[in-house]
Amino acid sequence: MNFQRFLAIIKKEFIQISRDKFSLRVPIIMPVMMLILFGYAVKSDVDNITLAVFDQNKSQESREYIDKFKVSSYFIPEYQVSSENELVELIESGKVKAGLLIPPDYTWQLKRNKTPQTQLIIDGADPTTARTAMNSGIIISQMYSLEQKQKYLSKRGLSGIQSSPGINLTTKVWYNPNMESAKFNVPGLIGLILQNITVMLTAFALVREKERGTIEQLIVTPIKSSELILGKMIPYIFIGYTGFLFTFVLGSVIFNVPVAGSIPLLLILGLLFVIVALAMGMLISTVAKNQLQAMQITIIIILPSVLLSGFMFPRAAMPWIINAIGYLLPLTYFLDIARGIILKGIGLNYLWPNVLALFIFMIGLLAIATLRFRKTLD
Repeated sequence: MNFQRFLAIIKKEFIQISRDKFSLRVPIIMPVMMLILFGYAVKSDVDNITLAVFDQNKSQESREYIDKFKVSSYFIPEYQVSSENELVELIESGKVKAGLLIPPDYTWQLKRNKTPQTQLIIDGADPTTARTAMNSGIIISQMYSLEQKQKYLSKRGLSGIQSSPGINLTTKVWYNPNMESAKFNVPGLIGLILQNITVMLTAFALVREKERGTIEQLIVTPIKSSELILGKMIPYIFIGYTGFLFTFVLGSVIFNVPVAGSIPLLLILGLLFVIVALAMGMLISTVAKNQLQAMQITIIIILPSVLLSGFMFPRAAMPWIINAIGYLLPLTYFLDIARGIILKGIGLNYLWPNVLALFIFMIGLLAIATLRFRKTLD
């Protein structure tokens, strides 16, 4: 081996690497990003479950019972509703994950040494959150019931074996009564697979033109940047939407996940998400200088989507700042749409904020990609 030639190769490689500023940043950006994401986002312990309370008794005793849920670290009673229909709407819209119902005769039964029946209705779309809500609600109610029994017996100087009033909390799980993980995961997988495939499809669209040298031919033509961006996207929309239909049918058949809501609505909104994902890929394509950079940027986008969108881990368990980052990901909104239609059977009256967010993403991403490519032309 010629040591001088060997050193020359090493020197040349260092020079090339030093000129690739993006690759130099990756070894620093990726570990920091992965450490923060996995450290803060990867949590299966759920607390601060949003709760709606329908207190038909409105007495000191019922307020004391509600306070036991409030002081626990598991529930946040955000809404006091005046009807069961209002409670149902809050659960269907996803604003709360559980609803507590207290009967009108709650205090009357307690004072007459009877056992009042309270009920905890749980949104079972997310099995992890549903199990936590169910187990925590039962424990909180049992502990309070035991306190009531002890107070009752001590006031009367009776022993613990005597009959004493308590509270019986029954639970009811909606949308996914058996809390099957497949029913939660399959709608999420449809969105995740769809995003990953479509982003990669267009992430290399303009980069290939740059590497092949054909981008110069496009530059000298009178074509506008918006025409080029949209023209390149149209074929991929058909390809991406075909992939969406295939994934949807395959997931539903293999895992036996029926669609509770409107299939046409799901197909229309699926097309919207395909366009958003393709626009993300097109923006990557205008930023990246080569296919390696395009792949690296794609990975940087896909990783947070998996962790922060609610696909794998409950977003309620994340710190508020990490949870807020999830709202910057289009997949977060499509997962709410897919799970809302497939599991809950809800329509646009509840889903319109998510649909509006996807429209904003679509317009914004396409506009930025067009402007980025115009700078390239300059």
